[in-house]
Amino acid sequence: MIKKNTTVFPENFMWGGAIAANQAEGAWNVDGKGISISDICTGGKFGHSKKITPIIDENTFYPSHEGIQHYYRFKEDIKLFHEMGFKTFRFSINWTRIFPNGDELEPNEAGLKHYEDVIDECLKYGIEPLVTISHYEVPFGLTKKCNSWESREMITYFLNYCNAIFNRYKGKVKYWLTFNEINSAIEPMGALLNQGILNDIKKPTLFMDQPDEPQQRFQGLHHMFLGSALAVKMAKEIDPSYQIGNMMIYMASYPLTPQPDDVIANQEYNRINNYLCTDIQVKGSYPYYAKSYFKKHGISIKSEPGDDEILRNGTVDFISFSYYMSTCQTSDSSIKGGEGNILGGVTNPYLNASDWGWQIDPKGLRYALNDLYDRYNLPLMVVENGLGAKDKVEDDGAINDDYRIDYLRQHIEQMEEAIKDGVNLLAYTPWGCIDLVSASTGEYSKRYGFIYVDRHDDGTGDFSRKKKKSFEWYKKVIASNGAIR
Repeated sequence: MIKKNTTVFPENFMWGGAIAANQAEGAWNVDGKGISISDICTGGKFGHSKKITPIIDENTFYPSHEGIQHYYRFKEDIKLFHEMGFKTFRFSINWTRIFPNGDELEPNEAGLKHYEDVIDECLKYGIEPLVTISHYEVPFGLTKKCNSWESREMITYFLNYCNAIFNRYKGKVKYWLTFNEINSAIEPMGALLNQGILNDIKKPTLFMDQPDEPQQRFQGLHHMFLGSALAVKMAKEIDPSYQIGNMMIYMASYPLTPQPDDVIANQEYNRINNYLCTDIQVKGSYPYYAKSYFKKHGISIKSEPGDDEILRNGTVDFISFSYYMSTCQTSDSSIKGGEGNILGGVTNPYLNASDWGWQIDPKGLRYALNDLYDRYNLPLMVVENGLGAKDKVEDDGAINDDYRIDYLRQHIEQMEEAIKDGVNLLAYTPWGCIDLVSASTGEYSKRYGFIYVDRHDDGTGDFSRKKKKSFEWYKKVIASNGAIR
């Protein structure tokens, strides 16, 4: 434990943690809930992709169907978050709890009531709810009806959903995020998880090996940009105090060498992967480089009169992002990426990696914070960051996750440096503050939490909760506002 006398973190800094409904709640078909895209994803593991099964196979294990039973145990979990001292809790609303098929005219009262109970439980402990509206939970009914965000129809369905929750939770929720990791749809795997686009709806496909159509993905993104902008406008009309943010993956990337072609390759990567979506959501228009990128890749965005005005008038109030790893770009096609480089690029020889091959780069977080603040000059939130690892329960019941403490400590140190640099940072919510199902691999063994959940990849475990060593460590970090770590 490192002790300091002072802290640079603002007095009202929001320390907390983050989860997603589809990875934690379970209760996948309870109280009127419909099927979401995540509900048709089977289990998997590192090196063996999970599957997408349009028809539920009764003989196959679907981890998200039970998650960690947060739906039933949210009071217990939030009480533990309060014990750690959380100032904020980021969670998502599962769209299909509110509109089971996605196209209903009236919301499901049981779903609205459940999240009201979750919000009230947070408020009871003085925890600020930070709510993600769409977090990889697109209704499968809308995939079947119109192939989801490929269709402009989705904007209407999304706004109907937003209207229901903005009105129901008025006066209780201040901070909203429209789409989780919206720029994940830049990559092929984002077409299904983020957008709900499924080209081969009749047969099972591997999650990491789906048929890909860039035209669909970028058309879907255009509709999501419009949906987000119109949601911002709607939110302000319902409650002017609402603060609406975007949420993106910051895919930190460096040139592999100073060779100019590597530098140009990295610049092009950053423009599309890190800046395109946020340029549109913050600045309210497509950036100049989008035109040449679309032309090069045969993409033609179909827009309607008024779209430019919608984007211009629906910009976000703050930027939130996930940060886990960095990568490198090179113009040398003979250099292959590492197995864990799910964001593309090649391995950085100066960095170590996690058990899942994600390269660990704390200084990349300082780089990310300065890069985003310099480009956009909006308040920032780090709403996902963490280390997926295989935790071991010792004979005495202890879980000594010093590796997680070291990872988080180093990233907090770099947030401190960014604040010293002048960055306006509002919040830090490490990912998977309680163990949950991995979104990328569909397994329980990839654990992130301060709280251990007795649930395993073979479907065994009683879901009991146990504090890890990192629990008490993070509690001291929060109590000292970052001075002790």
